[in-house]
Amino acid sequence: MSMVVRDAREDDLPAILAIHNHVVATSTAHYNFTPADLADRRALVLGRQSAGLPFLVAADGDAVAGYASFGPFRPQDGFGRTVEHMVYVAPEFQRRGVAALLLAALIARARALGLHVMLGALDAANEASIALHARMGFAKVGLMPQAGYKFGRYLDLLWMQIVLD
Repeated sequence: MSMVVRDAREDDLPAILAIHNHVVATSTAHYNFTPADLADRRALVLGRQSAGLPFLVAADGDAVAGYASFGPFRPQDGFGRTVEHMVYVAPEFQRRGVAALLLAALIARARALGLHVMLGALDAANEASIALHARMGFAKVGLMPQAGYKFGRYLDLLWMQIVLD
């Protein structure tokens, strides 16, 4: 695999949108029901980047294999050194180490920014994501039974975190 992790660019937006909408339509990795549009994804990427936060892609040549970012956990001052992350991978690149590359890059960026805690909100039935986070040093810190709803059923939300410093 000749994967490169880099900052997202304008020309990555259609692929980021396609990955996002695939996840929304087919999985419980994201609890949204409604597909996004290009303007929504552009606003998210540019908003994060203009705030000095990373929005990364894993690229295999011209193909965007996945994307990742983190943003504020909550708006109160006391949470200023805590972020919540997201990592999504295109279906054709899953189970090839892309999520691990992206998550490692996010952790490195968070440490470089002097952040203290990174959180992940995972569907509690997503064993692959839970195992990945555990391998990367995240610990299970909370379970919210039936906090989400998608595809006609209630979903349990698992919080995992890593202390960065």
